Amino acid sequence: MSDPRHPLEPALGYSFKDSKILLEALTHRGATGGGNASSPANERLEFLGDRVLGLVIAETLLKEFPREDEGALATRLAALVSAPVCGRIAHGLGLADHVKMAPGQRADDEHTAVLADACEAVIGALYLDGGLEAARAFIAARWAGHIHADLAPPKDAKTSLQEWAQARGLPLPAYRVVRETGPAHAPAFVMAVSIEGHAEKIGEGRTKRLATQEAAAALLATLEKR
Repeated sequence: MSDPRHPLEPALGYSFKDSKILLEALTHRGATGGGNASSPANERLEFLGDRVLGLVIAETLLKEFPREDEGALATRLAALVSAPVCGRIAHGLGLADHVKMAPGQRADDEHTAVLADACEAVIGALYLDGGLEAARAFIAARWAGHIHADLAPPKDAKTSLQEWAQARGLPLPAYRVVRETGPAHAPAFVMAVSIEGHAEKIGEGRTKRLATQEAAAALLATLEKR
C-alpha cells in the first residue's frame, strides 16, 4: 500500500490533516498564471508564515539571550528571518524538488527568493493545519543551529558593505531601484548596488529594504572572495 503522505512531510516532521494546504504552500504564483481562487498560489501563506516565524524567533531570542538589549535582539531577528537563512533552510529540506513553478521553470538553489518564500509559506501551512505548536516545533528544529551560530549579534549586509568601502577610502555604496512588480498585497522589488571600481550586483525581496540587503550581501560576497 502506497504512503498517502506528501513526500516532504517526513522532512517537516509533521503529517498534514489537510494536504491541500501544503500543496498551496508549494505552489509559486507563476504556476497559476498569477494566482486565482480555484488554483491559489503560496503568497497568502507566505504572508502568514513570515509573521509566525518572526514571533517564534523573537520569543526564542528573549529566552536564549537574556542579557542583550532590544537593538542586539532586533539585529539577530533580522538576520534569522532573512531570505538567505530561509533559503538555506529550504535547501536543507529539499524544497526545490517540490515547489511547483510555471511550465518550463524549476525552483533551484539559485532562486533564493522563491525558495525562501516557499519556506515561509510552509510555516504558514503548518500553523494553519497544526497550530502554533506545529510551527514552533518545525522552526525550533530547523533554526537551532543558526540561532547559536554567532555569539555576537551579526551585522546586516548593508552596514558591512558600507564599512568595507569606508575602510578602503571609497565612496559609499550607491543603490538604485531596478524593478518593482507584483500586486499591492505582495509586491516584489529588485534593487542594485555598486561601489566605485566594482561590478554592480542585484538583490530581490518583498520590500525595498530586503532587496537592498540581498544586493549588499551579493556584492559583499563577491568582494570578500577577491
